[in-house]
Amino acid sequence: MSTVHESYVLYISPEAYSLVAQSAEKPETLVISRQTNSLSIQPGATPPARAEQELVVYGLFGVISLLQSDYLIVITKRTKVASVLNSTVYSASDFSLFPIDKSRSSSDLLKNPEEAYLLGLVKSHLYTASFYYTYGGYQIATRLQEQQVTGDDKPFWQKADDRFFWNRHLQGRLINATTVGGPQDFSRFILPITFGCKSFVEFRHASINGREFQFGLVSRRNRYRAGTRYFSRGIDQGGNVSNFNETEQIVVLTGTGTEADVTFAFVQTRGSVPVYWAEINNLRYKPDLKVLDLATTADSLRRHFDQQVSLYGDQFLVNLVNSSGYEKPVKEAYERALAALGNERVHYTYFDFHKECKGLRFDRVGVLIDQLHEDLERQGYFYHDASTSSQPQRKQTSVVRTNCMDCLDRTNVVQSALGKWVLNNQLRQVGVLSVKESIEEHATFLDLFRNVWADNADVVSRAYSGTGALKTDYTRTGKRSKEGALQDGINSAIRYIKNNFLDGPRQDAYDLVTGTWVPTKGGDEVGWLADQRDLAIRAAPYVLLVSFCSIFTALFASSLVNDYVASPTKVVVFSFVVAGFSMHSILTNGIDYVAHPRLSRKAFDEVLNYSGKGFESGRHGRPVKKKLVSVEHAAKVRQAKREPSSLLPSLASPQIKQE
Repeated sequence: MSTVHESYVLYISPEAYSLVAQSAEKPETLVISRQTNSLSIQPGATPPARAEQELVVYGLFGVISLLQSDYLIVITKRTKVASVLNSTVYSASDFSLFPIDKSRSSSDLLKNPEEAYLLGLVKSHLYTASFYYTYGGYQIATRLQEQQVTGDDKPFWQKADDRFFWNRHLQGRLINATTVGGPQDFSRFILPITFGCKSFVEFRHASINGREFQFGLVSRRNRYRAGTRYFSRGIDQGGNVSNFNETEQIVVLTGTGTEADVTFAFVQTRGSVPVYWAEINNLRYKPDLKVLDLATTADSLRRHFDQQVSLYGDQFLVNLVNSSGYEKPVKEAYERALAALGNERVHYTYFDFHKECKGLRFDRVGVLIDQLHEDLERQGYFYHDASTSSQPQRKQTSVVRTNCMDCLDRTNVVQSALGKWVLNNQLRQVGVLSVKESIEEHATFLDLFRNVWADNADVVSRAYSGTGALKTDYTRTGKRSKEGALQDGINSAIRYIKNNFLDGPRQDAYDLVTGTWVPTKGGDEVGWLADQRDLAIRAAPYVLLVSFCSIFTALFASSLVNDYVASPTKVVVFSFVVAGFSMHSILTNGIDYVAHPRLSRKAFDEVLNYSGKGFESGRHGRPVKKKLVSVEHAAKVRQAKREPSSLLPSLASPQIKQE
């Protein structure tokens, strides 16, 4: 029972959805009743007597409950990405969603604006991310070192690392029906899928000195505290941090047979600074920075590193946050928290990236590697020569955890440099490189290595910030270029637009799909779609637009203006005055124009209005004593039904239900 069915025929009828597994080993059918909303397995692969439609599908993504109905989500197209250790890795490229409630048609369901909004979030999430999976063998959601367990006959989904089992919440009904002692086992229908960081998986065939091997990266994104750049920062009460990613660099050297002779793996992690902090968008390029000095910080930090040590061993922390200016309070809060933690298995290294690499000298990251040299030697890496033993000869005993503010651009440069240092040692160990040789001397492979790491940087960044990473020209070429600097400027501008005006729905989609926010089916979920800002706030952008149009008309079409007013100059002056007042209003209330999340809004409002101990850079774009938006009705409904009533535990983010 270690594999998942690879394909089905979905039969759709008014009474049920029937997923008929096309399996010669164990033909069976999963039936989802549209009358009782129950699940059952029937032996054999017999199509139902009545079916209005049939569809070939390649996996069950899950079942999600919204306000008015549950929905079945299936994968209808897949793309082969790579073959790793005799397993095929697929990417889900198309999906279909079907309402389970038979009492309402799709058009009736969409008449409910809240239901339509939630359904749109699910669809946008499915089609704006890449989802990777295998049906058995190599488990994409689990690092290689943890897969080397002989005699383990657990179901395939139980072998997945729970943190990276992205659709775990959507598979909850099947998992609960299997594990709570029910008479049927749904394991062969439970498909673990990894989002990663926009689910990055890339493997390339490579050659050095006539030796063929496979080189690749797998980046896995943690489903706990998932979110977008400015709406998900820092730590939560459970010790989960934002933008936590595990990146595994893998090398596979094959011999004459079909089995891999030698497999190497090296794992690094990244994650937001694990204290309570936030950045509050206000239409300015630099958001307001807030560091919250909470009584729960110590417990949250302890939980975080206890978990990390239990999973990876000793933690070698590399902090790249600036030591001066805007970022300094975050660095200081982190260091104070670590000093209070006093965990001897947590080792801290500070590297002032912008100071050390001043003048675009990113090669100066070598100074950091020299500092970590002895620790990296002891840390090691996963090594398994299958031709001599069924067990790995070496395991990685600790991990480097790197962070900057976003855990994106500076972090990418450092992680790729560490990956290259380790790869040189691995290839020397098996004789692909001589003792004094390095991959820098092999231009073709070096280009491949750099591009794989740069691709990884881009997709990690897109998942969190909405654009590709900065500084990837250095990662790709080893040099900083004018073209790269220009592209960084473009990406920064796009990040500004997306982070201010588009990331609210993206955050809602994360919260909905991962189970951070769970709708109450049939509940009175009204209020959170309505624009409840003051009329003057809503009108200001339109007044500004009309003013600019009037100025344009007066300057470039004065003959039209003369027909209605005595002087175009008066129109220009008046319009400039009105535009000035409108712009002042927009900047004064800038936070009201940011597209914020609607679903888990209470936690954000609590951070916004927090006035306790800590640090705050300013209150730009928001009056000091004014709440951001009136969401009292929706907040009361959600508070009563789902969210914690205590302020401090919910400050960072609502918790995903720990399945």
